[in-house]
Amino acid sequence: MMGDHGRIIMTEARVGRLLSACLHQAIMDMLPQRLEFYEHWLNSEGLRDGSIGIGPITAVLGFLRTEGDGYDRVVSRAGRLAAEWTIASLPSVRRRSISWLPTRLRAWAALRVAAGIVRDVSTTTKTSVKVRRRAAKVSITSSLFCSVREAQQLPLCGFYAAVATESLARLGVPARGRVEQCRAVQGGTCTIVIEIGASSANQAIAA
Repeated sequence: MMGDHGRIIMTEARVGRLLSACLHQAIMDMLPQRLEFYEHWLNSEGLRDGSIGIGPITAVLGFLRTEGDGYDRVVSRAGRLAAEWTIASLPSVRRRSISWLPTRLRAWAALRVAAGIVRDVSTTTKTSVKVRRRAAKVSITSSLFCSVREAQQLPLCGFYAAVATESLARLGVPARGRVEQCRAVQGGTCTIVIEIGASSANQAIAA
């Protein structure tokens, strides 16, 4: 944003409150023996007032990547929780109206909810959704999960696949998701491919 006398004012990136809460609960569920360690960054005061910023979250994600398969288990669980809590908080009228829609329109509505969750992760994260028949593609730019210094062997954006598939499942559309492209592996944009109507409703799988 341009300020007085042509000065460029940079807006500091911010993390949505939901992500911190979901990561904390997911660590409690998946890595309970490590919870005390991670509460150095995900502390109760910050969770309560929503003041946990990008620095602490980046630290948490960095340490989670050293936990072996614990990283995937935690971020996938966090993504499912984010979808579950968001949809539970929707007005009952909206949930009911979505449930009356034909499957394709219901899938589109669910993916719009998922896109909103993705955008809430960080103010720098952008997303777009394309739906064609029984398939959908979710593209994420500037993924907070995938901002790493060195290329990774495996995708880091399982959170988004879990958000998308759980949002669909919670709104009555079975689906299966996989990471097609990850910024941390290939660079560029993270891409999640969704099979709408697939039988494994709650399973987000990384390619």
